[in-house]
Amino acid sequence: MVTKPTAVQLTRDQARRIAVRAQLLDAERPGDVVEVAEQIGAIKIDPTKTIAPSEHTILWSRIGWSYEAGQLVKAVEIDRLLFEFDGAFRPISLLPLMLPAMRHWPRRDSTRQWLVANDRFRRDVLARLRAEGPMLASGIPDTSQVSRAPDGWSGSNQVPHMLDFLLRQGRVAIVGREGRQRRWDIAERVYPRDLPQHGEDDAARLLDERRLEAAGIAKQRSPWTPVGDAGVPATIAGSSRRYRVDPAALAALDDDAGGRIAFLNPYDGMLFDRPRLEELFGFSYVLEQFKPRSQRRFGYFAHPILMGDRFVGMLDAEVDRTAERGMLRINAVHEFEPFAPEEHEMVRAEIDELAQWLGVDVADGT
Repeated sequence: MVTKPTAVQLTRDQARRIAVRAQLLDAERPGDVVEVAEQIGAIKIDPTKTIAPSEHTILWSRIGWSYEAGQLVKAVEIDRLLFEFDGAFRPISLLPLMLPAMRHWPRRDSTRQWLVANDRFRRDVLARLRAEGPMLASGIPDTSQVSRAPDGWSGSNQVPHMLDFLLRQGRVAIVGREGRQRRWDIAERVYPRDLPQHGEDDAARLLDERRLEAAGIAKQRSPWTPVGDAGVPATIAGSSRRYRVDPAALAALDDDAGGRIAFLNPYDGMLFDRPRLEELFGFSYVLEQFKPRSQRRFGYFAHPILMGDRFVGMLDAEVDRTAERGMLRINAVHEFEPFAPEEHEMVRAEIDELAQWLGVDVADGT
């Protein structure tokens, strides 16, 4: 008879500290881009840049003033220590864990039928990349036999669809970008050839473990942070939900380096699991980017303010590049509860750090 392990009992304070440290948002900052990617698993790519594109603010919020955009480009395009997949930069160590499932993609009938109907188109795209790659999607002719209906995000050209599908199958890869445009090549020329081999079940288990390492603590059955049976069971005081906690994070719970201020990009992975965010932090986060102006409380692309292990407010700011040196315009600092004087100073100091990193002045409109 198998005895189920006893659940670890955690306070909410402990659960919050585990989550913050797992996302590298405590006082002990990581050293470089690869270290961040290895720990948090995915660095979201998004062009919205009221302050800076998400991939850069996500890294700045961890590394701090020493982060430069060229470090990310080098890690992706030169050192090949990160790769782009599904709208995020990921560490190459995750690729062998993803490949077994990629080889069985797609599972949806409609997508399989589209690929079968466009088999000649698929071969055309691969042949063009093999002969002339790396290249932008615009350099590949659309020879599709069957088209997918426009979905509001993409037009009638079927090449981007085919490239994305081949990416998900591990047949092609993204080698870099020209501005916001992706450059494509066949995967065998981009991905390392000596990757470890895993069976599908083993790879899925290891992926669950990596997701839990990135989250620190997550609900066992969560569509937001699926971790399966990774880690050890845990309960949080005042909650009836079942959690899993990363054993390494649990063992390091007392090695507390303290907290700090962090401005989080709205697409930061720390904010992704909204139910967990509300239960652990009491923070009901709503991205107002797609709301009508009249319905916004905090601003179009306001950045949540993390202070230690508490979300204390929202920073509504934007960079104005029309000025000679550029300006970081502070439209508002929304305080969930009134800040103490020292908290005002901490937030102001972080705003100044942000402006210095951006190379602009601060225009405080609050």
